[in-house]
Amino acid sequence: MLDLSKLAGQMRGLSEHLTAEAEANRQRLQLGMKHLEYAFDNQNELVQIQQKWRDRILFANATPMEPLHTCIDIMVPPKIHTVIATDGSQIAPNHHEIAYCYLLNIGRVVLHYGQNKHPILDSIPEIFYRPEDLYMSRQWGIRTEEWMSYRRTTSEAVVLSELAIAATGKGQGDRGTRGQGDRETRRQGEKVEEISTPSSHSSPSLTTSERIPTLAMVDGSLIYWFLDQLPYDAREHILPPILESWKDLREAGIPIMGYLSASRSIEGMNFFRLSACPHKAPDCMSFCPNQMEKIPCKLFEGLRDSTLWSTQLKPGQRSPLWKSNSRILDLYEDQQIYFCYVHVGTEIARVEFPQWVVEDTEMFEESLGLMLAQVHKGYGYPVALAESHNQAVVRGGDRSRFFGLLERQMIKAGLKNVGTSYKEARKRGSIA
Repeated sequence: MLDLSKLAGQMRGLSEHLTAEAEANRQRLQLGMKHLEYAFDNQNELVQIQQKWRDRILFANATPMEPLHTCIDIMVPPKIHTVIATDGSQIAPNHHEIAYCYLLNIGRVVLHYGQNKHPILDSIPEIFYRPEDLYMSRQWGIRTEEWMSYRRTTSEAVVLSELAIAATGKGQGDRGTRGQGDRETRRQGEKVEEISTPSSHSSPSLTTSERIPTLAMVDGSLIYWFLDQLPYDAREHILPPILESWKDLREAGIPIMGYLSASRSIEGMNFFRLSACPHKAPDCMSFCPNQMEKIPCKLFEGLRDSTLWSTQLKPGQRSPLWKSNSRILDLYEDQQIYFCYVHVGTEIARVEFPQWVVEDTEMFEESLGLMLAQVHKGYGYPVALAESHNQAVVRGGDRSRFFGLLERQMIKAGLKNVGTSYKEARKRGSIA
């Protein structure tokens, strides 16, 4: 139980700290804007320096692909379109429960606009209990709880592509097996396709030859930073199914977008560190090998990209397009990640796309319009992502019913002494 009376005494110190931090951030913003103005006139020179010394630069930085003063109004989306989203949740393994296993629950949402079709809002649960699921990651020094979250990321991408292709009727055909749970996903996908196929009376104004704008969305980044810390063999279980799913979406002509609310990214701000470097060249390996120290180019450390672009963008506008140079993207083959910032009205959101989306100008601009419409419908956050989260989340009652069902199944199978540990049982109640 939290004692709020004891906690109240610490609030004054926290408020003073936040006030000081706000003033420091204001000063960093002013400095960041000066370097942005410098980069307006010297962008090509800075990009050339970046490309020349990229192997010697030790901090993550992105490359602007358009003039830095770019502020483009996002197009109004067509009335007829489809938005698809997935999100995941889990029940973590616990030695004190009746069985050591974990569960992934992938929420799925398909929203059809102007098509006279029913939406799809459901979830796909999958339980993992085999030794290879529970203990395989330990050979790489990865805890089961961490491995579970990585597997969830993969499942979200695989389910998204299969759901999008089934719900839109695009890219039909066998796309192979990409891991456990795919068979069940395909069965669900066949059900989605059957439900979503328009009847002859559903929308008289549409014909099968007309293209319906479609967008597939995920909550969070398409750059999986955690892969940088994983061994090669572990990566091979996580990344290839994701990239294969993106290829399926590309073949089907369905763009995918990663949406980041309250982004903490500083990749763009790190580009301006090139102009702040006092050395003859940004050779970090020679001049500043320890990036954890206070070094000269960290003039606006702590200033986020979104904060800087809030001074440049008006509601409904996007920033210039950037290309991420994260080392982990070397594994993405021809699906490099690009991003931009969008003033959605309530905040500056970061949106990410694979390379094949931004290369198609019409698809790229159309995707931004569909995203902005989703934010407006969701009162500040994309409604498809919010609903997919609601479908995925495992609440306390769901957890109790899951373990209750598991307990009955274990007793039915003839197992004895089924129950939680004494520690877990005592934690659920108090005699004090």
